This record gives sequence, structure tokens and C-alpha cells, in this order.
Amino acid sequence: MTTRAARSSPSPDFEVTLASGAPDIRAAQRLRYRVFVQELGSGGLMVDHDAGIEADRFDAWFDHLLLRDRTLPEGPDDQVIGVYRVLRADQAARAGQFYSEDEYDLTTLRASGRRLLELGRSCVDARYRGGPALLHLWQGLANYVADHGAEVLFGVASFHGTDPGALAAPLSLLHHRHSAPEHLTARSLCYQPMNLIAPPDLDRRAAMLQMPPLIKAYLRLGGYAGDGAFIDHKFNTTDVCLIMDTARLGPLHRALYAPAGRP
Repeated sequence: MTTRAARSSPSPDFEVTLASGAPDIRAAQRLRYRVFVQELGSGGLMVDHDAGIEADRFDAWFDHLLLRDRTLPEGPDDQVIGVYRVLRADQAARAGQFYSEDEYDLTTLRASGRRLLELGRSCVDARYRGGPALLHLWQGLANYVADHGAEVLFGVASFHGTDPGALAAPLSLLHHRHSAPEHLTARSLCYQPMNLIAPPDLDRRAAMLQMPPLIKAYLRLGGYAGDGAFIDHKFNTTDVCLIMDTARLGPLHRALYAPAGRP
């Protein structure tokens, strides 16, 4: 699976492919280290500071989408500027669980009868944020979704920090305006209520300003938030489970999310 952006020097020359072996996965882990460990202060049992790698036991089971800028000098991972990892239900069965099941009860999603696809560890190099890089990465994801017939996308997304009081506004906004319906939700295993500010007292604009870009993007596509947040002290984050029903995409959003090069 490959998606390619037309080259227009000196603009980036983007290409999205699936990792094809250990060197590609290492490239993804190095980018994750720069973003999650060096920028955001996350940790983990398999973080290797000497090698500059952020890894976990699920990497062997996930597929890894890599976004490269082909205008950069070639090297083992110098061109990898964006990553997404994705896990189908058949892969989760071999791994023993979905990654999110360490934090969320996915019983309702599993019982839905829909084809599930878990998303995670999405990040883009700081130099490319705010531009078209994420869109190209999403187009690669859309191709993957189409190839495998995925119907419900879900995964844990994070706010930086572990103080729910400091995140009361965005958490409350997710609870009041974007909660998943009962038939398509997931509940935090270490339940942190998100209903922290009553609707009349909630400053929606201020709440959106605190919302990470990835969460905003999911909300624009009609994404839902699961029931309750999860405080992850190991990674220095407050996590929410985001769920997106691909059948719910409107015509405009469907066009934005359409696989590149496909009708």
C-alpha cells in the first residue's frame, strides 16, 4: 500500500507506506521517542534512551504506517516524519488483546459485530505540524481502512499531564457534546469522571483551545469519546478513548477522508 503526493520542489515529497521489516519499525520507534519521550516526557518499560527508541510489546503485532519526506537525505530513518500504528481484530486475537484494553473495557465494541480497527501512537515530526503532513498520513490510513473493510476505528488519545482539574474544560466538553452512544462505547477501567464542569459554566472556546490537534481532527470527522478518562502516570498523560463509525461520515468529511487515488 502506497500513497504518493505530487512533488513540487521545494515542497515536501510525501510518501506513505507500510513498514516492511525491522528497520522500518525502528524508524517509527525513533520518531515516537523524539515526540513522546523527549517532547512530552513520557516513559515506559521498553523505552531505550541510549538507542533513542520508544517501544512496547505490541509493536510486533501492529501494522505501522510510515510517512516519509523524500526530499530529506536518505538514511535508516531520516526520511520518516510521521507514523501511525494500526491493529485489526485478527491481529489483536494473536496478541491476546487490543492495546486499549489495558485502559478501557471494550466489551460493547467487541459485541457490536462491526469490523474493528485500533489506531495508536500517531505522531508527526515537529517541523511538519500544521501543514499537509497529517492529511497525507490520514489518506494512507484511509487506504488501509478500505483495504481491510474496517467499520469502527478507535484508540486512546492523550492530553499531556495527569491533573484532571487542569483539563476540566476539554474533558467536560467531550463528555457533554461528544459522548459515544451506549451501543458504541468503551468505559475506563480506572474511572476518571469527565463531567467536571456543568454545561452552563463551560467556556467551549477555551475548552477547544486546550484540545490536542489529533482529538480536534477526530471530532471534526464525527468522532465520539468513550466513558471516562484514564490517568496514565507512567506516560504522564490523561487518556480518552476516541471512537469513529465510518458509516457516520458526512459527504464533506467523506471527501476529506477519501483514500488517495480512489473514488
